[in-house]
Amino acid sequence: MPRVDLLVVGEAFEDLIFAGLPRLPKRGEELRCAHYVSTVGGGAVITAAAAARLGVATGVISALSAAGVRYLRTQRVHITNVKRADEPHAVTAALSTPDERSLVTFDGVNVKLEPRLLRAMRRQRPRHVHFALAPVRIDRWIRLVDRLRAGGITTSWDFGWNPSIRARTGLDRLIAGLDVVFMNAAEASLYARARRRARTAVIKLGARGSRWLSRTVDVTVSAPRVRVVDTTGAGDAFNGGFLAGFLEGRPPRDCLRRGNVVGAASTTKAGGLAGLPSLRASRSGGHAARSGGQAGGQAGGQRRRS
Repeated sequence: MPRVDLLVVGEAFEDLIFAGLPRLPKRGEELRCAHYVSTVGGGAVITAAAAARLGVATGVISALSAAGVRYLRTQRVHITNVKRADEPHAVTAALSTPDERSLVTFDGVNVKLEPRLLRAMRRQRPRHVHFALAPVRIDRWIRLVDRLRAGGITTSWDFGWNPSIRARTGLDRLIAGLDVVFMNAAEASLYARARRRARTAVIKLGARGSRWLSRTVDVTVSAPRVRVVDTTGAGDAFNGGFLAGFLEGRPPRDCLRRGNVVGAASTTKAGGLAGLPSLRASRSGGHAARSGGQAGGQAGGQRRRS
């Protein structure tokens, strides 16, 4: 992989999204939906695509389906695919209303992903690495993050909603070594003890916007108003927008604003990719600030993305 500014490392999925539901179904009930989309998704794909559309030289390391590879190539994202041809890709089915979602996931190749990602990282020299997965062998990731920091490479992580990792030894130390940790409001409570070790925690607050919280800065930026169709991947889209500003050296308020615009825009269409804005739309606020409801970067799914 050629040298990139942003390298996104983590999980990819095929997303089957049933959107436009008036509510989530009750036990044994069948509902009909207004929108259905089959698309590529997951933290690695959506964050990489969002940043690439904003002009960031971006690479991704993940276990990608053929559709995922084709899509990322259209976005000019440099790809390291650790999936073997005969392995099943991961799939998520999402039932989505404008305000909430339920998810069912088949992990497929992602159960084998962690050691492959670590091996693929050995010779990478980006400016920044963003991780989008729940780590199992935290000690190995601590060593990697420490090595990256020693080489002048900044790092961020979005753990998603994964209660099991709270009890794993080393989570506090891993978070303390990162430059930025992304969480939504529920995750900020879930990881409250470890979050206090973070250099910078970026908390995605949905309709209320987002917050930068560090030892020296505490700032919140409101979200643009949009007409929400589906919140799948909004948190990952926010991450891509935020990191584009971060890599430009923008101040906290500008990074949050960029993330809010990109995350909100992604909710205006089903799936995490179809609504992603271009560089021009993101900087101006684009169509994302001119619609009906309100959304920020918090929604985005919580098996693996915030």
